[in-house]
This record gives sequence, C-alpha cells and structure tokens, in this order.
Amino acid sequence: MNFIDMHCDTIYKLMDDPRFSLYKNNFSIDIEKMKRANYKAQFFAMFVDAEETPNRLNRALDMANRFHLEMDKSKEYIKLVTNYDEFKSNESQGKISAFLTIEEGGVLEGDISNLKKFYDLGVRLMTLTWNFKNEIGYPAYDRANNHKGLTSFGIEVIDQMNNLGIIIDVSHLSDGGFYDVVKYSKHPFVASHSNARAVQNHQRNLTDEMIRILSNKGGVTGINFCTEFLAEDRISKVEDMVNHIKHIKNIGGVDVIALGTDFDGIHSKVEIEDASQMGKLVYALEKEKFSAGEIEKICYKNVERVIRDTLK
Repeated sequence: MNFIDMHCDTIYKLMDDPRFSLYKNNFSIDIEKMKRANYKAQFFAMFVDAEETPNRLNRALDMANRFHLEMDKSKEYIKLVTNYDEFKSNESQGKISAFLTIEEGGVLEGDISNLKKFYDLGVRLMTLTWNFKNEIGYPAYDRANNHKGLTSFGIEVIDQMNNLGIIIDVSHLSDGGFYDVVKYSKHPFVASHSNARAVQNHQRNLTDEMIRILSNKGGVTGINFCTEFLAEDRISKVEDMVNHIKHIKNIGGVDVIALGTDFDGIHSKVEIEDASQMGKLVYALEKEKFSAGEIEKICYKNVERVIRDTLK
C-alpha cells in the first residue's frame, strides 16, 4: 500500500533539535521510515505558536529555509512539489513528494502580499488558524467565540488562496469559520487533521453536517492519530481510528476520508508509533472488510484527487 499524509509537525521538531535531519532522526517521520512504508507524499506543516513567537512571519520564513535545506540535502529521495504534474513526475522517478504547508494563518500578519511570498516559497496548503484568534478568524479551541466566522481579511485570504491555487485547511477553525469557507471558497477544501465529533466530542472534530458538506464540496478530512481527537484514552489506538473512519464513511462516503496523522505533534503514546508502521491501519481496515479500492482511497487516492483539483 502507498500513503499520503496531510499533516505532520516534523519541521517544528527539526527546528527544536538541529542535531537531526529529515533523512534520519528519532521522530515519527523521516525519509527512512517513509521509504519503508512506501509513502507517495508527506505534507510538512510550518507550525507557528503565536504565543511563543513574537514575529510570526519571520519564524515561518526560518522554517521554510530549514525545510528547503533538508530538501536539498536529501534530493536523491525527496523533492518539493507544488502541483499534480510535479507530483506525478516525482512518482515516476521513485521519489517521495513533499508538500509545504502553513499551520497558523497568523504568519501573514494581516498582509495579503505575504500569501504570495509563501506561495513563491512553495506553500500549497494553509491551516487558517491554530488555537488563537488571528487576523483571519477564530479557532475551534475558543468555545465562547466558536460561532464567529471569518474576518473581512479572512474572506480576502480565501479568495486569494483560490486564485493562487493553495488548499484551504479548516482544521482548528471555528464552526462559524467553517461555514464561511463553504460560502466563499470556489474550490474544494480540506480538514487536514480532524476526526468525527459524533465519535469523540472534541471541538476540533467535524460534525456530521460538516462531513456531508465537505464530501459534497469534493474535499477530505485527514484522520488524526492524536488520542484526544480519537477517544477518551491515554493511548491512540488503531481500533479508535477505524471507528472514526467507519463513521465518516457512513455519513459522507469513503471519498471524503484521508490521513492527517499529526505525527511529531502528538504527545501521547500511539499504537502506530511512526510512519514505518502505517501498515497496521491497513491491516485493521482489511479486518473490518473494507475493500482494497476503499483502502487505497483512504490511504492516498482521495488526496491525489484534491491535489489534482485544487493546485495549479
């Protein structure tokens, strides 16, 4: 089986510990582990914590520099891609594709011209908020303001992301913001690392109505391996991942399901310990009588469709 993972925080970990490289480290994701699991692509998030970062823009630019350095060091095995044609070309060369993303739209610092700067650096997906209010909108984490939608700047950002060909990511966004993205985006969008709220009642997860809408819009939600979004447990179990997948399939169909592990951003124990062990999920889905075609869609084909439909 092949895999595409829509979210990891490996760049953040590399910034914290310069002893390691993307090729080999003791994190959940490195090139050696991805090769063992036959990864087609990994989306690498530039995660910026606005509380610990006075200058959000500069921090993201520093992370982009580190990412490009790692790409250059391991260019025999992995390469940045920015659209579907480059992705398929990489695949034909036997290389892993790397998509560069932003997790925290506050890195734009309220200046729409910064979006084009990041586009030129290769960014092709942006998570509009993290856990704090920013110039774009409100986070799911803030229950008191969860009904509030996008700001006027946020609506401008949506329009410009559509025009440039950057995937809109609603993971972490308020419920009100989700419905504004539905209203204003002309293209499919994603929840890169969110599960089903009906299975685990966490504000970061999607309601059944959201799952249906996302499916109808041609988007996907990436199953998050972090335990707080899976179940009331201290361990992230494969069984709980499958429970979310089964529910989402029943609500929105198999075409709306993808993978967004959140590897290297998870602080609990995970039964799938790292990227090399993704076969555990495939085995569990086979036991639950998912067909080979359904498993392929979940593991990589649905994200391939979104890449084809949204990136230019």
